[in-house]
Amino acid sequence: MSVTNETWLTSLNDSLMTVIGAINGVLWGQLIVYLLVGVGIYFTFRLGFIQIRQFRHAITVLNTGKNTENGISSYQVFCTSMAARVGTGNMAGVAVALAVGGPGAIFWMWIMALFGMSTAFIESTLAQVYKVKDVDGQYRGGPAYYMEKGLGQRWMGSLFSVFLIIAFGLVFNAVQANTITDALNHSFGFDKTVMGVIIVLASAFFIMGGLSKVAQASSRIVPVMAVGYLAIALLIVVMNITELPAAIILIVKSAFGWQEAAAGGVAYTIAQAMQSGIARGLFSNEAGMGSAANIAASATPNPNHPASQGFVQMLGVFADTIVICTASAAMIMLSGVMDQPDAASGIGLLQQALTSELGGWTTYFMAAAIILFCFSSIIANYSYAETNIMFFNGNSKKGLFIFRLTVLAMVMFGSVASLPVVWNLADASMGLMVLINVVALILLSKLAIKVIKDYEVQLKAGKVPEFDRSKFPELDELDGAWHPEGAEPLAATK
Repeated sequence: MSVTNETWLTSLNDSLMTVIGAINGVLWGQLIVYLLVGVGIYFTFRLGFIQIRQFRHAITVLNTGKNTENGISSYQVFCTSMAARVGTGNMAGVAVALAVGGPGAIFWMWIMALFGMSTAFIESTLAQVYKVKDVDGQYRGGPAYYMEKGLGQRWMGSLFSVFLIIAFGLVFNAVQANTITDALNHSFGFDKTVMGVIIVLASAFFIMGGLSKVAQASSRIVPVMAVGYLAIALLIVVMNITELPAAIILIVKSAFGWQEAAAGGVAYTIAQAMQSGIARGLFSNEAGMGSAANIAASATPNPNHPASQGFVQMLGVFADTIVICTASAAMIMLSGVMDQPDAASGIGLLQQALTSELGGWTTYFMAAAIILFCFSSIIANYSYAETNIMFFNGNSKKGLFIFRLTVLAMVMFGSVASLPVVWNLADASMGLMVLINVVALILLSKLAIKVIKDYEVQLKAGKVPEFDRSKFPELDELDGAWHPEGAEPLAATK
């Protein structure tokens, strides 16, 4: 390649990074944070703090949704959405939040999750209301579908789909593969190319099987990885149980700047704690992004009502942020490694905490956790993208095989390449997804709240809730899974 061409490519790359960086600065600097916090608070009050009132019922719905006579169960959908949500961000991201915002960031992470639970409830309920059946009888739905069918704006759904396919279907999968090969290369010296081929073959096994295969795999992988990780966290908490009350008090005091005021220091400001904690919550639980809603639509809910899946997906936000992220924070804070002069950063800080408390064998545990967390994210992210490819194709499988090969190619690329440009592109795509989805949620919130209240009225009357479409004249012209003739496969477009 000539020097001129190299210079031109370098200049193009720098320009692209500048433009994408500017977009991300606007989106993630303040706009999306304020937007998601705002709608989370709004939906929480409109639903009467349903995430607190009906928390026990949500657990009941998850338990009753473990089995279904046909299709994909609510439990399998829960595990698939957890597979996509839970990744290295729950480990490295929490460490970064603590380093940037201090212990108070954990408090604001909890608050963001609390409000995000209501947003997840709304978007998952809408995904169920507007779902359809594809040519194989599999339920499909999500933001693209409720934008087209609920708002009559197919262009809006198409735009959302493009951004989701770029972010979740392609780039995020490359990043997850990169995380696996990087970790194994640094810890054990494994060759990245060889590991990349192995990841591609393993991914292909599940991806080529379609949505049901992904759901089955997720329902097996997610419980194992979550229980193992939480068991290690619980062990460290028990070992340091006398320090736990002080750690909780420190989190609360730091969240409001009381700790720094009492100590006479400057350390972390309230703004730092809020910004870091809220951002961690948003990135981790995905509430409002519209991503998890894609898989939420594929469930056959039990009870047979759209709001059933809203309860289940609400628990996903809780488990991701308040349980798993808190486990990471507990391990770091109780180990005391943050106060050491040689404290690491990112996931290295968590590894340092584990080694300090439990010994060098935890290097192998962390490697296993990263593999499980990231691999499960690859196949779950693919499932989100598959639904949006089907949206473009009128719920036919045209072009799906080629897309699967493209996803696998990106997994291989991510295994061996450096990803700063594509990572920034994914951030921009994800930010634009949020903007489009939140607009749709606000516009359709009246119907979603009406559907949820219908469920609660039946529940209060001692009935097993069942969806009666005749109560909702807004849906009279709607085809789809809840149509009286919904047993027949229906196309997304006419």
